[in-house]
Amino acid sequence: ESLDNLSMDSFWLEVENIKQSTEAEQEECSLSDVKTQEEGEAEAEWLQDAGLSDLLGDRASENDNIVLLSTLTKTQAAAVQRRLDTYSRSRRRKNKHPVRDVRDIFGVSNSEVSSSFWLSEIQDIFSSVAETQDYSCTVRNPGKEEVFNMDVAYSEQAAVLLKGLFLSESRRLKDGNTLTKFKIPKGRLGVTRIGDLSAQDMKKIPTLALIELTALCDVLGFELKRNKAAKLKTTEKKLFGVPLNTLLENDQKLLPNTKVPLLLQALLSCLEKRGLETEGILRVSGSQTRIKSLEQKLERDFYTGLFRWDEVHQNDVSGLLKRFIRELPAPLLTAEYLPAFAAVQNIPDLKQRLQALNLLILILPEPNRNTLKALLEFLSKVVARENNNKMNLWNVSTVMAPNLFMHKGLPNKIPEGKEKQLAEGAADVVRMMIHYQDLLWTVSSFLVAQVRKLNETNSKRYQFCDKRIKNLLRKIHADKDKVEKNQAEPSKIVKVHSSLLLKDSLEVHLNNATRVADVLRQFQKNLNNSMECTNLLLYEVGGNIGEHCLDPDTYLLDLYHINPHAEWIIKQNPS
Repeated sequence: ESLDNLSMDSFWLEVENIKQSTEAEQEECSLSDVKTQEEGEAEAEWLQDAGLSDLLGDRASENDNIVLLSTLTKTQAAAVQRRLDTYSRSRRRKNKHPVRDVRDIFGVSNSEVSSSFWLSEIQDIFSSVAETQDYSCTVRNPGKEEVFNMDVAYSEQAAVLLKGLFLSESRRLKDGNTLTKFKIPKGRLGVTRIGDLSAQDMKKIPTLALIELTALCDVLGFELKRNKAAKLKTTEKKLFGVPLNTLLENDQKLLPNTKVPLLLQALLSCLEKRGLETEGILRVSGSQTRIKSLEQKLERDFYTGLFRWDEVHQNDVSGLLKRFIRELPAPLLTAEYLPAFAAVQNIPDLKQRLQALNLLILILPEPNRNTLKALLEFLSKVVARENNNKMNLWNVSTVMAPNLFMHKGLPNKIPEGKEKQLAEGAADVVRMMIHYQDLLWTVSSFLVAQVRKLNETNSKRYQFCDKRIKNLLRKIHADKDKVEKNQAEPSKIVKVHSSLLLKDSLEVHLNNATRVADVLRQFQKNLNNSMECTNLLLYEVGGNIGEHCLDPDTYLLDLYHINPHAEWIIKQNPS
């Protein structure tokens, strides 16, 4: 209890430090005024961000949206319909040019368009999904490892759980050792991590994740809060207060393929070498005067290589780290989605909080997501040295929460009487991101399946047809990868290509037990050299996927049935 009180004191002390360090710079606010969107405006921007902007305009002869709509689950389709409903009503009230009627797109036959269709859709979901899925295992069982199902859309799971009243009470535990352990069950197609998919396929993920997150919030009865995208003002600085995209563009001129700003890498590296054992690291603030002076020196000397890291006190380096995060022109969690990250604390069920966080992280722009991951990995290392630095998971979370959730370009008004609740909630979100980062940086199987379907149908052009859309959106799509058991073909001989050493492709006999790891071992055996199997990776390329680094436990015959037109290529691990 004393540690918890100390850590909350640290939260407010950090808030005071932030206020003092930025008081003289308030006039330099880098974000234009960020206002909550009005009804209709918010829905229109949501539809654009969800890749459905064509639904806002006049009827088109050909439409890409039909492809995306065809991949949606029933809860996702209901979420889209609800926002079109709201958008249409707001446009009519404003007497603007007529928009396409919701009934034309979703096939609603009612004389009056209302949310009743959406509500009936949700009721249908409860019955239809419950008939085929059993989620009784998701009831909380303290002390035991729980399954984190990524095969079925989270919103579909929530609908079933809500009907069965399986939701657990809210648990915000401040002792990291008592946090629930979750395990992602590996299906026959393995697990896909962020970074396993090609850039081409990853571009499709944020759109799908936004639709799914909205559907999840709809089912749970929570409003998905988003700010309007803010315009950034330019700065003459090179490092602090510079947009992530600009930093990375500059860094990539020096080091191609840089994914995390070089300054942040240098700060984290310095702290990992000399600061992990320092008592109170991150919590104990360095001198504001020295930190400001060091910032100026870094602006001048960082890229020349003349800055002397060994001469800087570790508490000052941690101060520079937090200042770098705070000085970003837009929050690391983005101005648009910072309210959504903060609202995660209001979801009572721990597993569903993690589902929402997983989707939010997938929605983040790649530079933000990569930078956040580098920061969280470092914070995990700090927590791992708790015995020496006296910084447990909750301590680290409470110190870092103000730096991630407070931004000088955004309003920080806290309702009276809500200070403690919001402070603990923000710290709880940071705690979850640190502790569950491996789970959160996973791409759910149901999203990968939707990407595959998008790729399969994207080459086909459908004439825009209301009847076809109606049929597509009323159909319940299976979320999990369904591996069809082909009794006539229990085995298959395929060729695996390699960019390493072998001129000819490797012929592999597949059966129901053949995994990626088996093929890599066979390849290594054929090479007959000392190259370790752990340094080799097998990629699925083409067909209904761009490029996919395969989990070693993927069963290849099942994958072949899912994507028979792909090539399989062995490459060396780039890391």
